[in-house]
Amino acid sequence: MIRRNTFACVNLMAYLVTAHLYAEPRELDWLVTTVKTPATIQKSADGREIVLSNGLIRRTFCLQPNAATVAFDNLMTGASILRAVKPEAIVEVDGRRFNVGGLVGQVEYGYLRPEWVDSFASDPNAFQFLDYEIGRIEARFPWKRNRCAADLPWPAPGASLKLRFKPPHGNLDGLVVSVCYEMYEGIPLLAKWLEVHNGSEKAVRLNTFTSEILAAVEYESLVNEPNRWEYSNIHVESNYAFHGDDPRTANVTTHWVPDPQYATQVNYVRKTPAMLESRPPLGPDVTIEPGQTFQSFRTFELVHDSTERERKGLAVRRMYRTIAPWVTENPILMHVRHADAKSVRLAVDQCAEVGFEMVIMTFGSGFDMENTDPAYMDQIKELVDYAHGKGIELGGYSLLASRRISDEQDVINPKTGKPGEAIFGNSPCLGSEWGRDYFRRLTTFVEHTGIDVIEHDGSYPGDVCASTVHPGHSGLDDSQWKQWKLISDFYKWCRGRGVYLNVPDWYFLSGSTKSAMGYREVNWSLPRERQILLGRQNIFDGTWWKTPSMGWMFVPLTEYQGGGTAATLEPLSEHLDAYGAHLAQNFGSGVQACYRGPRLYDTEETKALVKSWVSFYRKHRAILDSDILHVRRPDGRDIDCILHVNPDLKSKGLAVVYNPLSHPVTRDLKLPLYYTGLTKTAGIREQEGKPKTYKLDRQYNVTVPLDVPAQGHTWLTIE
Repeated sequence: MIRRNTFACVNLMAYLVTAHLYAEPRELDWLVTTVKTPATIQKSADGREIVLSNGLIRRTFCLQPNAATVAFDNLMTGASILRAVKPEAIVEVDGRRFNVGGLVGQVEYGYLRPEWVDSFASDPNAFQFLDYEIGRIEARFPWKRNRCAADLPWPAPGASLKLRFKPPHGNLDGLVVSVCYEMYEGIPLLAKWLEVHNGSEKAVRLNTFTSEILAAVEYESLVNEPNRWEYSNIHVESNYAFHGDDPRTANVTTHWVPDPQYATQVNYVRKTPAMLESRPPLGPDVTIEPGQTFQSFRTFELVHDSTERERKGLAVRRMYRTIAPWVTENPILMHVRHADAKSVRLAVDQCAEVGFEMVIMTFGSGFDMENTDPAYMDQIKELVDYAHGKGIELGGYSLLASRRISDEQDVINPKTGKPGEAIFGNSPCLGSEWGRDYFRRLTTFVEHTGIDVIEHDGSYPGDVCASTVHPGHSGLDDSQWKQWKLISDFYKWCRGRGVYLNVPDWYFLSGSTKSAMGYREVNWSLPRERQILLGRQNIFDGTWWKTPSMGWMFVPLTEYQGGGTAATLEPLSEHLDAYGAHLAQNFGSGVQACYRGPRLYDTEETKALVKSWVSFYRKHRAILDSDILHVRRPDGRDIDCILHVNPDLKSKGLAVVYNPLSHPVTRDLKLPLYYTGLTKTAGIREQEGKPKTYKLDRQYNVTVPLDVPAQGHTWLTIE
């Protein structure tokens, strides 16, 4: 067979768009080499400015005549992010709207020259700068580490800055608004939030707020208005997120809006979305009693140094490992279909035999976490203790939203004044008596039984509620904030206890650990061969913004959503080819799947197959849990490939190649090794063979000859 000289079907330039930037070795790349420059806060000699910097980004604040951001710089590229001065925040208290900090007097809003700042004045109607406080970063909530995870610090190292402001003269005496910043070491990332302290003798109402107003340099300059704008090259999200399985759809606080003061922009109708506002969609409309302090959600701003998709994805994945390191927990788990003692013990025994680490009593199993009858909880505790004796973690499923409780307990539609037309049709209000009792029951159940994992389906999706009689909120405007606060506080409590949280929505920054990698439920009723390729596409597509450990896949050992015998793997021993393909692509990608069924194996041959893939994963766990580079997407027309990379490991890369075709493929495969940290040569072994030395070209690629069997796979380890 003639061997091709190149992997023709792989558009490597789509992957290596940054190659022109890195044709020669860079002295330092924060995605390859650990940046040890500490985050620092320094005040200028004249006392007029304070600078927050970590060597990758820098944010500068003027302190006189009022405090305001006067520079925000991308030190990796040398570009300015900021083009104009805005208030540090906006608060609406007791129906009155106030700017917090900021300066007035800027005439040109297309750019900001440093010498202009001295001529700017303070707005007398805005909150005025009072003082500041410098500190180190503190943990947002505790993380109990009781399972395998990356060795990452919590909290992430860095510096914190708190700017305190007092109200304008004659208004809201005793109220202090603090604008809080954190800047993290080794990553171009900062966080921002507000704290509102009521030092007066009477309660005040915080109607709403905007915690970030950033007049950013526009990404594009268009005369006409396009169908879809491109925003500034900054990734922005907050921990106030719901109803979404990715950072975009779950993001309800990030708004790129036109800047009405930017009169010299090119867009004819002045609609360029060149101003970032971070604010809640509704409320919070909370009462702050005397002596109390309200804390807002946190907005995270990650500054990119490239527009290339893979590099931006690597940066976002690094962000999650930094500010939510529990997402690196990646237990090997099984979904057992029945929650009776015999079925659970069988699942636990089989998991222990083959090296699985967790059993979830799944939906439809009969497991009931809302049942706090002592006798029932004792039964579950006995199973938990049995599982622990085998080295297995045990927990189960609970449904929250997308269910109907009653007219009195469900969310009330503000348009109709009745239940219904919620995000999932009907949904209980978490602030109702039922909702408050639900979380009390779950807390009691966890404490009594010692379960290790909660699979929490239908987590709060952002429903509003117009009820005025629910005890957990006073009306419509505070209903969203109060419900989110209840569920996020519960997740944080679970994180502090070490409870693993499998949640289908974007609650990672509030303590959840895993969500779907991206899949369509009914696809698991398709014929086996289609499930396999579609599943591999889900993994490839789902890991642009997620680490492998952040997503779960699915393996229907028994019939799921229909499909009959053509869709299922049982009897397992009769479908070892399909079962093995699922195991290969899940463990080969480092993405754990929910193996749903009564058992993991039915014969010694089946057991050996499962055990071999578990052994493979455990042997290469560190690199398999590392970032994925997307070499070629699965399409059923040729071989496809992913490449795990981690420059901090001895095994700096592991490529997995799959052949969906009915004939073997012999090919030269070009692998991009820039993010492995290797610069000159690489030792590469195929499977367990002997290593061979390959020389990297000037774009940090190597070309490796491969023979991939029909409907098979192979892997390459890179050192």
